[in-house]
Amino acid sequence: ASALPAYYCARLAKEAGKHVLLAGDGGDEIFAGNARYAKQKLFEFYYRLPRWFRAGVLEPLLLGPTVMESLPVLRKARSYVRQSRMPMPDRMESYNFLHRTPLDTIFSHDFLATVNVEAPLENIRDAYHRADVDSLLKRMLHLDLKITLADNDLRKVNRMCELAGMQVRYPMLDERLVEFAAAVPSSMLLDGFELRSFYRRALGKFLAPETLDKNKQGFGLPFGVWMKGHQPLKALAYDSLDGFKKRGYLKPDYLDQLTRQHRSEHADYYGVMIWVLTMLELWLQAHGH
Repeated sequence: ASALPAYYCARLAKEAGKHVLLAGDGGDEIFAGNARYAKQKLFEFYYRLPRWFRAGVLEPLLLGPTVMESLPVLRKARSYVRQSRMPMPDRMESYNFLHRTPLDTIFSHDFLATVNVEAPLENIRDAYHRADVDSLLKRMLHLDLKITLADNDLRKVNRMCELAGMQVRYPMLDERLVEFAAAVPSSMLLDGFELRSFYRRALGKFLAPETLDKNKQGFGLPFGVWMKGHQPLKALAYDSLDGFKKRGYLKPDYLDQLTRQHRSEHADYYGVMIWVLTMLELWLQAHGH
């Protein structure tokens, strides 16, 4: 969904008489600016506890059937232990829709029989473990350079600027800067749980405090929220889902449940999946499938 604001940003620049845009893509991936880096570091602290304490006390207490689920603190502790025990990089994908629900309740059996359901995770694992380092942070940065940037963000921004008739440059991905950032120790890139630690200190005398301290602002759209309040958008999405339902890739019950959850629960969260399926159906229609 972030492709749309990227396109309109480039188009506005074109209409204002500009010819080249400078994009900040890559800064968070070389200087540790994404929240998931700190989050995964927190999970790794679990393995600093003595093994006998983890296996003999915490896990039987928190993962056993008698745990007091009614206590919020214990629920959070149980979730923390469960996620900590997942291997990397699989743990970072635990939020994904396709890992939260058994695949045979989402996809039709005929479709599942034609694909290797392990291939996406195998691709991520390969990139993660290809990094010749012991640092958790450096492995995550390497993964994001290969997957998040090369396979997603740069393709998106390049294509949207091309459609708008704009050129785009990436100062943060200058080869010399990337090589320099790769040589900075992990403890300096992410000091404790402070994102962009090294970057903040290095540029503290050059950038305004408001710039150094501002929160990360992505280009994502609140599609799910807009869909609830904008009837034409809702009609487009529902028509697209009805069309996609007939293709036989997903189970009709799953699509019905998805729309019910969007209406009654977290509209923004469930709207992500509805957006993906809507765009896929419109793409298939546009290409005569």
